[in-house]
Amino acid sequence: MEKDSITSENRTMETHSMETARLVLRRFTPADAPALAAYRSDPEVSRYQGWEAPVPLAEAEQLAASFSAGDPRAPGWFQYAVERRDVPGLIGDVGVCRSEDGRQAALGFTFAPEFQGHGYATEAVARIVGFLLAEEKLHRVSAGCDARNVRSARLLERVGFRREGHLVQSLWVKGEWTDDVLFGLLATEYGGTRDGR
Repeated sequence: MEKDSITSENRTMETHSMETARLVLRRFTPADAPALAAYRSDPEVSRYQGWEAPVPLAEAEQLAASFSAGDPRAPGWFQYAVERRDVPGLIGDVGVCRSEDGRQAALGFTFAPEFQGHGYATEAVARIVGFLLAEEKLHRVSAGCDARNVRSARLLERVGFRREGHLVQSLWVKGEWTDDVLFGLLATEYGGTRDGR
């Protein structure tokens, strides 16, 4: 009995990673902290996010340690580090928040500015969605973004999400009321990879 629980724990804490044609989505490591601090400190990257820029290196080191200790199958947030297969190094991250009952998840994503506009975020999000709906058999995946964040909204639609709502001045973020656009995708609607390469 004790051996089974150890095996189960090892499976949970294993290096959980996924690949696409161009990317590796993996657990964070301490080496990711400098890149994490750099892109999370960029005012354009943090503009529609809940954190304040700049993000000092010491804070990024704590974040990377916290992210790496997470369990990708447990309720709550797990942050995937994203890097290119041919050139190691953090280029962004995708967060997944599993519901308490394990049947649904929400996701969010952030990429360094120099890696935006190349399809990397679309590829990473599509891989995560495929993992959650096709492999893990979740019922639904959702996402939300600031209504002014048109690029993120378009990415979600490219991957197959449907706009489900527009909440007017529903969030107080960085000293202003902002609109929140809600997206959802059911397992029954999921049609496989869309730019997931």
